Amino acid sequence: MVVNDEPRIDFETLQKHSKGVVGMSACMGGHVAQEILNKGPEVGREAIAKLRDSFDPGYFFIEIQDHGFPENRPLNQVLGQLAKELDLPLVGTNDCHYLERQSAHAQLVLQCIGAGRSVREMEAVHHHSSELYLKTPEQMLNLFAQVPDAAKNTLLIAEMCAGQATPLADPRLPRFSVPGGASEEDYLRALSVAGLGRRMMEMRERGQSFEDGPYHSRLELELDVILKMGFAGYFLIVQDFINWAKDNGVPVGPGRGSGAGSLVAWALRITDLNPITHGLLFERFLNPERVSMPDFDIDFCMDQRDRVIQYVRDKYGQASVGQIATFHQLKSRSVVRDVGRVMGMTPGEAGLIATMIPEPVGGKSVSIGESLEQEARLKAAYEQDSQAHELLDTAQALENLTRHAGMHAAGVVISEGPIWDHVPVFCPEKDVYVTQYHKDDVEAAGLVKFDFLGLRTLTVIDIATRLIDRRPDRQGTPFRIDEIPTDDDATYALLQSGETTNVFQLESSGMQSLFKQLRPDRFDDIVAAVALYRPGPMGAQMDKDFVHRKHGRQQVQYPHPSLEGILQETRGVIVYQEQVMQIAQEMAGYSLGGADLLRRAMGKKKASEMNKQKAIFIEGATERGHTQQKAEEVFDLMAYFAGYGFNKSHSAAYALITYQTAYLKSHFPVEFTCATLTADKEKIDKVVRTVAEARSMGITVLPPDVNESEIEFTVVYNPDDAQDVVRLRHKPVCHDGEVHDPMGPKVRFGLGAIKGVGTAAVEAILEARQGEPDEEGGHAPERPFVDLFDFCARVDLRRVNKSVIEALVQCGAFDTVHQAIDVHRSQSFVAIESAIERGKRIQAERSSGQESLFGLMSGEEEGEVYEHPGGSFPVLQAWDSRDQLSREKSTLGFYVSGHPLDRYRGELLRFCDATTESAAQLANHKQITVGGTVEGYRERRTKMGHTMAFFHIEDAFGRIEVIVRPKPLEKAGTREALQSGEPILLGGRVKHEQDRNDESAAPEAKILLEDATLLSEALQERTKAITVRLAVEAIDRTKLDSLRSMLEQYPGPCPVTLELNSPGDWRVNLAETGLFVDASDALLMGLERLFGTKVCELH
Repeated sequence: MVVNDEPRIDFETLQKHSKGVVGMSACMGGHVAQEILNKGPEVGREAIAKLRDSFDPGYFFIEIQDHGFPENRPLNQVLGQLAKELDLPLVGTNDCHYLERQSAHAQLVLQCIGAGRSVREMEAVHHHSSELYLKTPEQMLNLFAQVPDAAKNTLLIAEMCAGQATPLADPRLPRFSVPGGASEEDYLRALSVAGLGRRMMEMRERGQSFEDGPYHSRLELELDVILKMGFAGYFLIVQDFINWAKDNGVPVGPGRGSGAGSLVAWALRITDLNPITHGLLFERFLNPERVSMPDFDIDFCMDQRDRVIQYVRDKYGQASVGQIATFHQLKSRSVVRDVGRVMGMTPGEAGLIATMIPEPVGGKSVSIGESLEQEARLKAAYEQDSQAHELLDTAQALENLTRHAGMHAAGVVISEGPIWDHVPVFCPEKDVYVTQYHKDDVEAAGLVKFDFLGLRTLTVIDIATRLIDRRPDRQGTPFRIDEIPTDDDATYALLQSGETTNVFQLESSGMQSLFKQLRPDRFDDIVAAVALYRPGPMGAQMDKDFVHRKHGRQQVQYPHPSLEGILQETRGVIVYQEQVMQIAQEMAGYSLGGADLLRRAMGKKKASEMNKQKAIFIEGATERGHTQQKAEEVFDLMAYFAGYGFNKSHSAAYALITYQTAYLKSHFPVEFTCATLTADKEKIDKVVRTVAEARSMGITVLPPDVNESEIEFTVVYNPDDAQDVVRLRHKPVCHDGEVHDPMGPKVRFGLGAIKGVGTAAVEAILEARQGEPDEEGGHAPERPFVDLFDFCARVDLRRVNKSVIEALVQCGAFDTVHQAIDVHRSQSFVAIESAIERGKRIQAERSSGQESLFGLMSGEEEGEVYEHPGGSFPVLQAWDSRDQLSREKSTLGFYVSGHPLDRYRGELLRFCDATTESAAQLANHKQITVGGTVEGYRERRTKMGHTMAFFHIEDAFGRIEVIVRPKPLEKAGTREALQSGEPILLGGRVKHEQDRNDESAAPEAKILLEDATLLSEALQERTKAITVRLAVEAIDRTKLDSLRSMLEQYPGPCPVTLELNSPGDWRVNLAETGLFVDASDALLMGLERLFGTKVCELH
């Protein structure tokens, strides 16, 4: 009734549900034993009597154990005496925490890992025994030799429990509520027929021509299979929550997995890809010759997936809907680190052993046993170091055990009645039930799993669609992503260019390279490329064959002329699993259901099944006039490619999302960029990369603005800023990587993206900006803030505090407001405190009913109040660009108005051969030079007492982690350069390293540093001359004197050329006057303060 000090059941509940239940008095930690140990035998007697009376006669036993604890034997004597006095049977038991005695220490270590304590700490507070293992019958009889009935009663209890219900069951679904009392089967048929009619009408409205017959016959065939297999209810449940999602603004993917091959699913709007048009097979999804539950994987918008799950809870009952547990295992590298930690080793000591274990291969960990065979260093440590020996032995005993339970990212079960009637559950939070079974065991227990997956790209598409509908030049019909043409030239031009950052599935350099080579010009090319870009097909050179055949560099050949219709779309290459099925049907007369069994056999490569299928294939092929030699040749070819073949239904569905995102990027690049930034706002690396690409395309990314920003990123339009271009229907505004849009759109950062500015503060700002309600309850036009003082007088300063305002100023949110009065950020920052004090005073007077001089004004005069709010800004020098950008970084997490490396762009192109973005795509151990700023520098001591360092290097394209080993760190000047806060040049090698916490993930690229130097020092060493370019109209005698004075402060070897830009483009060379300078960073910063950025060119 109490387990680990937590109550599990009370007496009232026990008595109510004890019919037929066998009860035992439990171990030493149980209620009875604790009463005896803490309060004495008499209190124990009362506890036993109460439990006895709660069960049926003969169904309660007194439990005795002997694990070697000092309390065991005295306790057993008392329990034996009480059992005799109360005429209750004894039962001898043994706790089983592990299988064998020698596993006791490993189990203790596992407990320590779970508790986050060391072995030494655990041993100090708990008694431990090596007797908690599964003992043999002989051992149990010997243990309770003086009370033999105690051991024999275990058999009696087993017999009493015989014949109880097994947890295994056939799949059970909740009854779907059908209107009008019709059967589920009739209702599914009616919905499918009506849905197909609507789909066909939509096709005709879009001008598509087709024959009705194939659609109706295919629908009947699928319905017959679905109904005969008893899956009508499943289809009804799935279509119900998907259509609810679509009707309630939750974006749903076009399909995923083999379910996209069902015409019934398309008719019901479960999927949005026409399986007949794309040649998708129903039998790949539901095979009448292999009865198994259908399995729709459904993608929802990441942000709104939980709304759909809640709808299902509301419809079927909170207790009938749950999520599935997932169990995280102790894999080789991670278990070594965990065990080392609880054994008292330092992270460096355990980490040194862990790094000797090879990185996972294909997402699968290399076991400790395999590693000892493969790695000489690990074997030497095991044999020569006693601590390493114990560590690896213990870790090997725990390897692959469950570390902790979590919640499956997608799996949802819906049951008939409460879930706990079918499987045990746990509750991570109130009213959220999670099965204690793994997904496979859940299905074996009769519950049906539904996968509710969250796909970030659907969130991007949804946000972009809403932004497009807000464009000033949009009229009438809302933009529909499912209505875009799939033959759009601009979209294919973008795909062919390889400029596909943020395009679904096409972000890796490898995929971009494939698309540049392939130059897709039809949708089928995208489908094939998605299927081919995998290790198997690429290892077999199938991608290259496909590309060469598309462009006529390789002859298209078919295994047999009869297969041309099947393989024509992939130019004779067997790319899809469905093609294997169709070949078997065409050549050997297989049914598609039988062909699916053949496909599965080929995928598993089980020799006995393959031999059986080969005989069937050859017999069928020869009956149809093919020679045995050709039949064998085609079968062997199918078997080879079946190992690489991909599910075409999944490839086609995901290719559609790829095409949709490419369309958005080519036609609405600013809205697409804004949507991507909003969806990725928590991922700084992706935001930095997206901002960098946006700037390279000519998209302006504006900082937050107190008068214009919303909570999220938004697009602002100014046609006056746009180039004079005409935007024709289906013509892109993005051409050759540059944006041309007549509406002059720019991306505006959202207030919610600012660090330290919470939702409450943003709401307060938006409320203050909003005009007062009119008499009819509507809002007047927004009232912009005039300056910082006006802002502090109007916002709720309880929600918008000093730190919020400091963040707003530092990130540039007041730049536009203060531009008109020539106030810069440093002045605004210093004025914050006085603005807040004045704002509090005005708000206090307003709330008390008193009005200051300003408060007495109203109507038209009120505008003068906000134009002249009464505050004053101090006269200060503006922050230099480096300080300003640093403050932006601290408040936004990245740079908006520029980048510290902007003024070194030309020099970096000369000095560097990689960027942070390109480095991540390079081969392991590739030597590179990268320039950037150091972020998050930290040092750590190794086992040998040396020091290592870790940091991220960031440039305009992103960031990448850098590892500095002890030797390069101790090089003269390296540590000083890395800790200077200045831009650096870094030389090193690329290293693809496995994530320690997720060994199934792809390796992450890092850089092993070999040397580092300040970029400014490199510039000084390599610069031979400097050109200062100034506009002649901006120059007067005073500024020329300031320029000469500045140059004279930094004498050096580099001649200076002053280029005064004028209509005649004449220049004056000051080198003749003896002005030679040192190209130091101090000089460059001084010139920047005098004349602004980008006035110097270094040669």
